[in-house]
This record gives sequence, C-alpha cells and structure tokens, in this order.
Amino acid sequence: MSMTAVKSVDPRSPASRAGVRPGDTLTHINGHPVVDVLDYKFYSYDPRLELTLKSPEGTVRTLRVRKSEGEELGLEFETYLMDRARSCANRCIFCFVDQMPPGMRPSLYFKDDDARLSFLLGNYLTLTNLSSREVQRIIDLRISPINISVHTTDRALRAEMLNNPRAGEGIDIMERLAQNNITMNCQIVSCPGINDGPALDSTLADLAAMFPAVNSVSVVPVGVTKYREGLYPLKTYTRETAAALVDQVEAFAAKHLEEQGTRLVWCSDEFYLLAGRELPHEDYFEEFTQLDNGVGMLTLLSREFARALDLMEPEELEGTASFSIATGVSAAPFLAKLVGHAREKCGTIEGKVYPIVNRFFGETITVAGLVTGGDLIQQLRGKKLGKRLLIPANMLRSGENVFLDDVTTADVERELGVPVVPVPQDGYELLDAMLGVELTPETRRLAWENEEFYRYNS
Repeated sequence: MSMTAVKSVDPRSPASRAGVRPGDTLTHINGHPVVDVLDYKFYSYDPRLELTLKSPEGTVRTLRVRKSEGEELGLEFETYLMDRARSCANRCIFCFVDQMPPGMRPSLYFKDDDARLSFLLGNYLTLTNLSSREVQRIIDLRISPINISVHTTDRALRAEMLNNPRAGEGIDIMERLAQNNITMNCQIVSCPGINDGPALDSTLADLAAMFPAVNSVSVVPVGVTKYREGLYPLKTYTRETAAALVDQVEAFAAKHLEEQGTRLVWCSDEFYLLAGRELPHEDYFEEFTQLDNGVGMLTLLSREFARALDLMEPEELEGTASFSIATGVSAAPFLAKLVGHAREKCGTIEGKVYPIVNRFFGETITVAGLVTGGDLIQQLRGKKLGKRLLIPANMLRSGENVFLDDVTTADVERELGVPVVPVPQDGYELLDAMLGVELTPETRRLAWENEEFYRYNS
C-alpha cells in the first residue's frame, strides 16, 4: 500500500465533507505531486484546494475543498511521514547508538537522519543523505529552520568524523542554503583533540560567515559509554579541558556579539558543569534558541524556580511532606542548591537530592536523561526517600512511563515503596512537585503568563 494512502478521515473535517474516503491515495494537491508529509503540509495550507485521489480499484478522481487558511484537512496516513523514516548513512566516530549495550528494544538502535524530522520535530541531521531534488525542495518550499549536525566545517575532517566520503558535501549544501536565506540552527559534538582547539576556531569562523542564515550554534561534549570495544578511541573532557573549551567559545561569542549583536554560539550546560564553572546569567542565552541541546536549560529552570518561590507565601510551604530527587551526577549539586533556596524560605522543607551513578552505560555518562530504572532501584534501595521520589521526566520514553532499560515507573515504585513523580523541565512544576501540589490547567496558564511577561519586560 502507498504511504500516501489515507488510513482514516476525521468525520468533522474538510476532507470528510469533500468526500475523501479511507483507502484513497492522495497523489496531488493543486496539481503538485504529494510525495510525503512536507508536500502534504505545505500544499494543503491554502483555503481552496483541489485534491487528486486514486481509489483502491485504481479510479482517479478530483475533489474540491474549501476550508480556513492553515486548517488541517483531517487525514491520517499509514505513517506520520507518509514515507519510511530515512536511516543515517554515516558511521560517526562518536555515535551514541553504536555505544548502546546489546539486548535493548529495537527502536533504540535506529539512527534517523531525515530532513523532514528536522523541520517537523526539531531533529538534527547531517545532510549526507539528501538528494539534489530534496535540497531544492527545501529551498523552494522555504523549509526553515533546519537543524544541522555540523561538528566541523573542515571537509576532510568531517568525512573522517562521520566515516562518510560525502560528508564534506554537507558544508557545500549549507552554503547553498545560506545563499537562499534558509535559517539553520547548528550543533557541534566536540571530541577532545579531534574537532576542538584550532579546528573549532575554524568551524566557528566558517559558520559565522554564513550568519544570519546560521542562526545559532551549540557546542556539546561527546558522550562516551563503556560499550566501545572495537570503536574509535575517544577521550572524555576533564575539568581542565572543559574549562579551556568554555573559554574558547565564550571568547568567540563575545567578539561576534560586539560585531553582529548576538553571541551566535553557546556551550551546553554540561560543559559548565564539567568545568566546575557557574552557569551564565539568563541574559547570556539571549532567546534560549538552543534550549533543546541543553544550552541554558538549567539557568532557565533556576529562574522559573526563583519566580515560583517569590509567588509563594512562607505559610504555603509549611507542612510539606518530605521528598527526594534522583538525577544524574552532573546536575545533582545544582538541584541541591534549588532545594536549599526553598529551605531558606521555609525551614521545614525536607528534601534530599541523590546523584545516580550511571552503571548501565558507564560512569562517564553523567546526564539525567540517560539514568535507567535499574540504576535507580539499585542505588536508592534502603535510602530515606520521603513520601515521593521526583525524577526528571526526560528519564522516560516520551509519553510513557518506561526507562531506557525497559524498567517502568511502576517497577521502581514497587521496589522502593514510594510514589515516583516525573517532573518536566520547568521550575514552576518542580516547586509544585516538591510541595506535592498538582498544577491545574489554570495554574499552568498563569505561571506561563508570568514567565512570558517577565521574559519580555525585564
């Protein structure tokens, strides 16, 4: 069956009113071929549409649709992309998937490198499997922003790091996209002694030359697990080498700020934690463009938490049941400070932060998002956990209560004898979770409005 075959039709939708039926294959919109979800979303935006459909029997018919501009047609297809997700054509020397232990669920071993997922879901892509037609479509449809894993602009070094002889062509594609004003947010996974130092200076200069099309750049440290037998010998960052890289990036950012009005490049929070440095103030991160790469995430969390504390009266904090927080080793001291701030406002708060050593992937992995349920159970059994255990929500599979090792929150609750509360990356929700308060939709709205007001009026 074609990937553009209609699986179901919303009965109250414009497509239903026009007569589209499950099983029909959508071939064209206003004469434009529909290959995948990008074509579908772009060409179905207009208020007046002409749909060309083929029935399961092969009959072709045309239907006219009237709807509001931007209104969804109301069609569901066999897959979200209306096509198969494209797997990565590279064998990067730092690839995290290659460092996974055996026996995990199959989806964790799939490497995607799909431009459509970059635009629709914010995934990062390397550009190595884009055809000329797809590059031209990005330009023609004004698909923007695109998130790109750059790593280095040295074409030979990029080919070596990605283990793909075509990897250098990705920089040519970036230059073409920049010439056509396609916005790009870039990521550099920094590997000690490989693409940092002078190589990083050169990369940042090349990306700055594509400004303003290159809108932002994040520099994140390579993650190295204990499962690297037969793989490229990678080092991890030490306190000293992380500090040197932070200094290097900050110096470049300061120069770019003076010349262009934006820093353009930021280190992830993890680099500051590795270096033992204080996190920069919120103004440093400008629009928090690289938040999903962990750039400014802890600073924003701290700001929201402080705002939430300011809104609370001390008596509202009285009688709070004891709690515990489990997180990665790197963020544990930071969260302990937040608990301390809450205790300063109300001395009766009882909360303890437990750093979880990552024995599943290896102790060099210190971020919270890669902590497993098994490590939680093993390291917290017998500890004083209070009335509830708070964990960062990113420890779990999106929308589910399952850790990377397929242990569930129910398993952890049963083994530790305490409710597990996943907390989103939000300072207001963190404080409420500490207090045992569940945010109502109205409270969420007021918190969001307070944060937005502060952001744009401070």
